[in-house]
Amino acid sequence: MKLITRRSLVALAMLAAAAGAGAQDIQERTIKFGHLNNPDHPTSLGVRKFAEIVAAKTGGKIKVQEFPSSQLGNELQQQAALQGGVQEMLVASTTSLNGIVKEFGLLDFPFLFANAKQADAMVDGPLGKALAARLPEKGVMVLGFFDLGFRNVTNSKHPITKGSDLEGLKLRVIPNPVFLETFKTFKANPVPMAFAELYGALENKAVDGQENPFAVIASSKFYEVQKYVSGTNHVYATNPMQISKKFWDKLSPVEQKILQDSAIEAQNWQRVVSREVSGKALTELTGKGMVYNDIAPAELAKMRVAVRPVYDKFSAAYDPAIVTLFKSELDRVSKL
Repeated sequence: MKLITRRSLVALAMLAAAAGAGAQDIQERTIKFGHLNNPDHPTSLGVRKFAEIVAAKTGGKIKVQEFPSSQLGNELQQQAALQGGVQEMLVASTTSLNGIVKEFGLLDFPFLFANAKQADAMVDGPLGKALAARLPEKGVMVLGFFDLGFRNVTNSKHPITKGSDLEGLKLRVIPNPVFLETFKTFKANPVPMAFAELYGALENKAVDGQENPFAVIASSKFYEVQKYVSGTNHVYATNPMQISKKFWDKLSPVEQKILQDSAIEAQNWQRVVSREVSGKALTELTGKGMVYNDIAPAELAKMRVAVRPVYDKFSAAYDPAIVTLFKSELDRVSKL
């Protein structure tokens, strides 16, 4: 009698899953899933986990093909491809989304959260749902939110110990009005730039520094071209898992449910992994020679006060109902 191998058991389980869902409701499909990060980054790990879950739930009929490292274009190019139905899925920052639903900019306001639990509660709660509900008419849907983490400033000049230390620094920022205004508040010189161009710009001294979560800094090897990393924690970055509405509308209800359920499973798994990687990434950065510093609570408090005009300026241009919801949700999650 032949022994049943683990691979055979997995194959049988996949077939059983597909049969249980109704084979006629699941078609052979390939999903192009793009993102900006390198294959060793938690974003990539989350995409692969999503692919694994989808394969298991569909008996291998729906295949998710990952395209990391901006292979399908920069963030805005992939966003446009999603809206046009050329690309099926994308996980990226809220920047691409606030270009089509400007109220997503609320999630980019500086110094909103003290911890990741608060950030999760915000995007998983009424505000995240209200923002996502405005996207389908623009050709996009959000299935979940990956963790990217708190963003921190690196540069080649000096440590950032207070807001005034940012003055005069030429910093690459994501092409986002809220980010530009935030760093202008501290008299820095923010330069909007696609992520794929960033390493070269740092290496060639076209910019002095940049801001990203520790895991991105480590995965992108910015320690090779940057000396100082400062724990500014100025913005918590969440990465929406986006799917093309044109592609979504081609799916059967069974397929839609599978993708939605798989996205939430992958999201919850990825958040845990991402936060574990973040802690290890800082150790890696200092081990590679970067000089790290925290910022004193009193100085962070001053920085929070300094950026209040950013809140006021952008809130005035957003839907008042969404802004009201945002404020009430911020008050709720701040107690977590």
